[in-house]
Amino acid sequence: MSEETQAATDVRENVVNSAIPADELARLSDDIISALKTVYDPEIPADIFELGLIYKIDIEDDRMVKIDMTLTAPGCPVAGEMPGWVENAVSTVEGVSGVEVAMVFDPPWTPDRMSEEAQVAIGWY
Repeated sequence: MSEETQAATDVRENVVNSAIPADELARLSDDIISALKTVYDPEIPADIFELGLIYKIDIEDDRMVKIDMTLTAPGCPVAGEMPGWVENAVSTVEGVSGVEVAMVFDPPWTPDRMSEEAQVAIGWY
């Protein structure tokens, strides 16, 4: 199973007692992850999902999406802009009623959160 497929499965399994039908929840999860994969850290040639910057995705019954994310470093030059990029990308997903992005730094990001795809993209693998 690819990391993206596993991540989508994890997202679906973490939504408990959802009023959203399972097939729609699966589509929303997949589409949200696809949207997240369009957002890139401008200093690293890999998307934020593959970098492991997305810590949590909650899809509420009203289809509001809440995302906890981090940065590769707290002093990242795009710290103020990145949440807006994530919000804009995910808000384009059909069926999403809104998006809230929270920046968290606990636990701190480390390179071991990166997927093999991201490691290959930056030449570490």
